[in-house]
Amino acid sequence: MKYKDWDTLTEHCRSCSACSLAQTRNNVVVGVGNPNAEVMFVGEGPGEQEDLKGEPFVGRGGQLLDKMLAAVGLSRKHNIYIANIVKCRPPKNRDPLPDEQEACIQWLREQFLLIRPKIIVCLGRVAACRMISPDFKVTRQHGQFIEKGETLMMGTFHPAAILRNPNQKPTAFADFLALRDKIEEVCEHTTLVY
Repeated sequence: MKYKDWDTLTEHCRSCSACSLAQTRNNVVVGVGNPNAEVMFVGEGPGEQEDLKGEPFVGRGGQLLDKMLAAVGLSRKHNIYIANIVKCRPPKNRDPLPDEQEACIQWLREQFLLIRPKIIVCLGRVAACRMISPDFKVTRQHGQFIEKGETLMMGTFHPAAILRNPNQKPTAFADFLALRDKIEEVCEHTTLVY
């Protein structure tokens, strides 16, 4: 582990210029939430609103995510941490390229080492393919828990995908209910807040 505290990691991450995304960003979006969380959510990268505000999932997709979290007793302010594969916005919200992911993944690894989450939820295809398996299919494998090391990982639909295809909302919400059950089973100090 390179970093022993959040302040140093955040400071160094915000000055990163390891890939071309650094040239077009407004803000580095490091992450948000409880640094002692047992549950971590990981998306692909910041969008326009996230780039402007410097916080992950604050646009329409983030509002939907917050509602789904609240329905199962989770909150970015209390009991989870949210980050992304890449910390800078890809132009026009395109998927982060493999070399951009590779340049940035060390920041996420350092966040894992500080948090040591028991459960990681990958929001969308890009995050799930990077973290769970390169051939992960969200439409077929969503909601399934896969153990990697001592961490349980699950992939589910990205909130932006649900906004584009509202028919996925009940299926995605079922994944959140399964997550709530898994938290009650394996997490020691995560208090669900309703």
